[in-house]
Amino acid sequence: MRYRFNVFGRIIAIERVGDVWAAHLTGNEGKRRPAGLAIPSELPRAELAQYLYDIYHESATPTNGDVFEIDPSQDA
Repeated sequence: MRYRFNVFGRIIAIERVGDVWAAHLTGNEGKRRPAGLAIPSELPRAELAQYLYDIYHESATPTNGDVFEIDPSQDA
């Protein structure tokens, strides 16, 4: 299953591939490219949003100041 997060205005898709997490940046046109982000394989799914916040907190702006999961029903 793929999880999508709004990370201070950028969309990052994360999915479990075997025993590891794979992260991709998602563009407005739906294309994906590797995010270059290493996520510890032992990190539980429930802690992904907090991990992304911790890694990218310096990208916060007054209008994009949080990390949140995008509702799967909005996934195209």
